[in-house]
Amino acid sequence: MLQITQAERDGTLVVSLAGELDHHAARMAIEQAEDLLVLYPCEKLVLNLAGLTFMDSSGLAVVLHLHRTCARSGREFVVRGAPPQPMRVFEASGLPQVMIFERGE
Repeated sequence: MLQITQAERDGTLVVSLAGELDHHAARMAIEQAEDLLVLYPCEKLVLNLAGLTFMDSSGLAVVLHLHRTCARSGREFVVRGAPPQPMRVFEASGLPQVMIFERGE
């Protein structure tokens, strides 16, 4: 089960995902993140993935969707703390060459 939490500080919204990000949870993750972007106008969205225990290719769709949403609205988008298994999925897709990935939480 996927858990989504948020924190806002100094113009940055941090959305943290914990648990399993699969096709069952992907739509919910996108919808909740978009709702949070409306509730918390910000200059930067950080998607913190440090709490993920599993991610399939649906997680790629979530990250790409949020990246596009931020680009359209002029916000910076950063993926932070991806564990090794999701990071392998991102690297295989080439995403680290087109968006910002940070280590740590």
